[in-house]
Amino acid sequence: MNISQATPLTPVRTARELHALDSGSGARRAVVMTMGALHDGHATLVRTARERVGPDGTVVVTVFVNPLQFGAGEDLDRYPRTLDADLEIAFAAGASAVFAPSVDEVYPGGAPQVRITAGPMGERLEGASRPGHFDGMLTVVAKLLHLTAPDLAFFGQKDAQQLALIRRMARDLNFPVEIVGVPTVREGDGLALSSRNRYLSSEERRTALALSGALFAAQDRLAAQEALRARAEALPGAHGRGENRAEALSRLGEARAAADAHAVAQAAEGRGADAVRAAARTVLDDAAKAEPRLVLDYLALVDPADFTEVAADHDGEAILAVAARVGATRLIDNVPLLLGATMSTTFGATQ
Repeated sequence: MNISQATPLTPVRTARELHALDSGSGARRAVVMTMGALHDGHATLVRTARERVGPDGTVVVTVFVNPLQFGAGEDLDRYPRTLDADLEIAFAAGASAVFAPSVDEVYPGGAPQVRITAGPMGERLEGASRPGHFDGMLTVVAKLLHLTAPDLAFFGQKDAQQLALIRRMARDLNFPVEIVGVPTVREGDGLALSSRNRYLSSEERRTALALSGALFAAQDRLAAQEALRARAEALPGAHGRGENRAEALSRLGEARAAADAHAVAQAAEGRGADAVRAAARTVLDDAAKAEPRLVLDYLALVDPADFTEVAADHDGEAILAVAARVGATRLIDNVPLLLGATMSTTFGATQ
């Protein structure tokens, strides 16, 4: 069947039907993997995929709630299933087909005995909080990559550790696919779009804004440090008087520098990691006293290569990641940062 003959707003249910879809043009194929409950973040992935493959290319959106990546006590049964709305969003954003298989179609004969193991990176942060989660995620991603046979696969940067592991799996296991990360999409108040946001009451949502607020505060602190460092370096006569940079910054009359000379001195030498963490934690500590309160799971400033914590003197790329629970809802968020140099990454409502 030519893909142009697929009925709009009708999902593909089986691997056989999926393989029968053929663009007929030899154009490139992209996949966007989701668990459904689509929102504008997913739509952005689909639109980005459509732009990359062009009007003649194929964009397959998968909708599958993967039981392997839900642990005991997690919200597998509660996870929203809104296929009719998902179809409308996917096709409106440029999908060629929506593959929505059953559990039996993806795992014939029951849960697979052979699975992908995420390795050490999969045991940190989200992996420590949700044991086995990344093994289940990588197993289904590997299966869906085989079933959809894409040239490109698109994933959101909001799930930064997931994206890093998928890239590593594709590289280590020689998957012939380009893994493309797409910036986080945010709501107008800064909250990262998530299918779980719908669980939040209005009061819980106000508390949940502390996640993005902590990231904004950390980014603002880093930007301020970099500006102060540049000004300290340029301060006339500072080196001739033998002043260290903290003293030079204090002479600028900056209240923040005077109150926190040690942290600013670290920033001046390219060692701002601790101050970045502190700025974020201040926001989260305040939210922990709110009603309803935020219960922090982790706040981590990590190396994007392996998701280990960076040292105080780290220079280069880093990811500030946070996970917390508000009420019964667990949320995650992150922001990329560049330490020890002028920032090249901006962080706004459209990311």
